[in-house]
Amino acid sequence: MIRSSRILPALLLAAGMVVVPVLAPPPAYAADEASADAVAEKYAALLERDYVYPETGKRYAAAIRAGIAAGRYKTLAGPALGEAIDADVNAVAPDGHLRLRAPETTGTPAGAAPGGAAPVRRPPKVPVEQAGWIAPGIAFIRFNVFPQDAAVTAAAAKFMADHADAKAIIFDIRTHNGGGLDQMDAIFPWLFAEPTRLVTMATRASVDARGGSPIDGLASMRMVKGDAGMVAREHWATPNADTRLRDAKVYVLTSGASASAAEHFSLAMKHTGRGTLVGAPTAGANHFGSGEDLGGGYGAFIPVGRTYDPVTGKDWEGEGVLPDIAVPPADALVRVLTDLGVAPAAAKTLSDAHMPSWPMERRKPRGVK
Repeated sequence: MIRSSRILPALLLAAGMVVVPVLAPPPAYAADEASADAVAEKYAALLERDYVYPETGKRYAAAIRAGIAAGRYKTLAGPALGEAIDADVNAVAPDGHLRLRAPETTGTPAGAAPGGAAPVRRPPKVPVEQAGWIAPGIAFIRFNVFPQDAAVTAAAAKFMADHADAKAIIFDIRTHNGGGLDQMDAIFPWLFAEPTRLVTMATRASVDARGGSPIDGLASMRMVKGDAGMVAREHWATPNADTRLRDAKVYVLTSGASASAAEHFSLAMKHTGRGTLVGAPTAGANHFGSGEDLGGGYGAFIPVGRTYDPVTGKDWEGEGVLPDIAVPPADALVRVLTDLGVAPAAAKTLSDAHMPSWPMERRKPRGVK
């Protein structure tokens, strides 16, 4: 989850699982733009300088530099280079956001095999789907991403206003791969009766000191005392003047594909007791940060901070945010609708009509066996 003006607009997620579907296309690769070893060294230097845990960042850098010294990357390019570096990094310590993004190659995609269908590239995910009334008094909205996009933020605010008389709201984030805070900050003021602390976000102090924190300056953030070497801010919800949704039931549908900012949203609802999580544990991609250009069309997301429960100090890296009601993600909407009084057969029909088209399974980081 990031807020960055650099190469990645706000969305890098669980490595191996997500990281690229919502990104703008990278520049085409030219072999002479940057050597494999130069790309690897820049990545190592950035991890050593900025990674949220300094000692781990040093270990990542050492592993990559060992790969350079051994000549493992020299002859590689494109996805093969990314896979080799990712394998070395994840052998040190898996991180749900770490993945080296390879450039697209020049030229046209490979054609179909004889007698086979032509290859089809899926269109990028749209941020919001199927927003509206799903049943009398029950509002439904699916977020696939929380982008830095004023139009999407306005749509989120309008959804809340248009459904302010709902007795229940269902937020479907089963295929939500991350993003930023803008849409959350449009949603939360409708749901809380008093100012409420949601989560804590801590940035590596050296990054924060040079103005590199992606959350510095956000109105919903409050500075607090943090651990040594970290700058901590709390994310707060401040109620608006409309009280109609204060007592509405809130459900959040989760899956193993719910990553990064989706997990922030999930933990905020769970920690405050304001929403009920239904589905499967989320992806376990905790660390926030920003995108960096490594040269030659390659890019990487550098995690510079972590988000955690302000009471327990625990984050969700690796484990994910656990649901309150554990059911297979495909059955989550049926469970919520029946709990809200919809007849089982009708709930199944509505669930089928609102089933996400994207995968809902957690995937391992690239390079992890």
